[in-house]
Amino acid sequence: MFRKILPAATAILVSAFGVACADDIPQLTLEPHTFESADGQSVDAERGTFMVPENRSDPNSRMIELGFVRFPTTSDNPGNPIVYLAGGPGGSGTSTARNRRWEIFMALREVADVIAYDQRGTGISQSLPECVDPTPPSTEWALTRENMVAYFREETARCLDWWRDEGIDINAYNTLESAHDIDDLRRVLEVDQIDLWAISYGTHLGMTYLKNYEQNAGRGVFAGYEGPDDTVKLPSRSDAMFAGIEELIAADPVASQAYPDLTGMMRRVHARLEEEPVVVTFTPRGSEEPVTLTIGAFAIQWLTVAMARDPGPASQVPALYMGMDHGNFDMPAQIINQYLFGGVASMRAMSTAMDLSSGVSQTRQARVEVERRTSLLNDALNFPMPHLLGVAPEMDLGAEFRTPGEVDTPILFINGTLDSRTYPEAAQDAMQTLPNAHQMIVLNGGHNIFEADPVMNDIVSAWFRGETVPDQIEFDAPEFMIPGR
Repeated sequence: MFRKILPAATAILVSAFGVACADDIPQLTLEPHTFESADGQSVDAERGTFMVPENRSDPNSRMIELGFVRFPTTSDNPGNPIVYLAGGPGGSGTSTARNRRWEIFMALREVADVIAYDQRGTGISQSLPECVDPTPPSTEWALTRENMVAYFREETARCLDWWRDEGIDINAYNTLESAHDIDDLRRVLEVDQIDLWAISYGTHLGMTYLKNYEQNAGRGVFAGYEGPDDTVKLPSRSDAMFAGIEELIAADPVASQAYPDLTGMMRRVHARLEEEPVVVTFTPRGSEEPVTLTIGAFAIQWLTVAMARDPGPASQVPALYMGMDHGNFDMPAQIINQYLFGGVASMRAMSTAMDLSSGVSQTRQARVEVERRTSLLNDALNFPMPHLLGVAPEMDLGAEFRTPGEVDTPILFINGTLDSRTYPEAAQDAMQTLPNAHQMIVLNGGHNIFEADPVMNDIVSAWFRGETVPDQIEFDAPEFMIPGR
């Protein structure tokens, strides 16, 4: 292995948010790297690291390391380097490339260099310790909205203090600092422009980058758009998605007979659990000891959001509710115990801080509060946001940060109609101030759209080449799980 040090081209710019200039130019350490996918495939790549201030507004800030993997292009006439921005917040670009999006990462090499970038606090970038609750609530703790909100607020306040005691400037883990990190990445790569390829929270970061560094970006592909004021989603948009699921059920003769009124059944289950949480004793898979969960409506609503983000698990939601409607809570209890309840006992710094700092406008929060009272899933869409608002008001980036992006960068928005996390309307609203944006709707597509079908490789590649892409494509409708079918 060898190492070479490449100087960046310019110093850090002064931003409209008061970030100070830096005298030190970031330096890149680059070395050959054999990158292996989870299924054993490998490709020659380069692994790079560079240092940035943790907090650019603090002249005494410590330096932190950021990392990425560059997949060299196979093109004789490559475009701008394509930088992948993972979702979450807290997702890892290098982990994503190694796993479910390996094929599209490799396909995009035909267009340009592809950068699997790990944002601050993630992946191969300098990690942050998880904050673990030394005395987590017992499994008999009632999973109601009131209890869950109270616990998360108390635990978040404790964890913020704990991270600070660990020497971490937790206030610096925000989307604006991450946008400055991306431009430092561009500088150390010694290129005039980069292209942005993002999903979910990555689009939130991508738009922040464009608002501050539009001249340094060529094109963008944003799937599952989350705009500057979209950290907290609108409950009504989730209701609309489930109305779409009911239309698919109605078109399936067998499913329509099994589930003649899906949302009515869901509301019935929620109402019963709201009135009296159910106590479920079961033995988790792989364990010999039984546990007991006390499940309220909010836990089920949160679980439903998690399951409905993609068509496959969403197709299981009606059967899950049918079981609960008949008094069988063993399956949801198993899932909650494995995924939902287990997450209560620890918090990740990057994801917690990013959401707190992005916040929500007063206008949007007021709308959410009104909508949640009648919405199918209450305000479980982004739990524990907006429920944590006010825990650390000093972290909020403010109203200017949440203003819509007004940029000329050509952006392709990709939205699936079966996505419980992000919605086509968010991109449509954004396009009012984005004259060169184009939206492609994927009928029956979910949240994790890039790996859903090989056709996505061709569409994303075509956009980065400057070619036209369709307004709409269609995937096969999911086959709904029905007992006995």
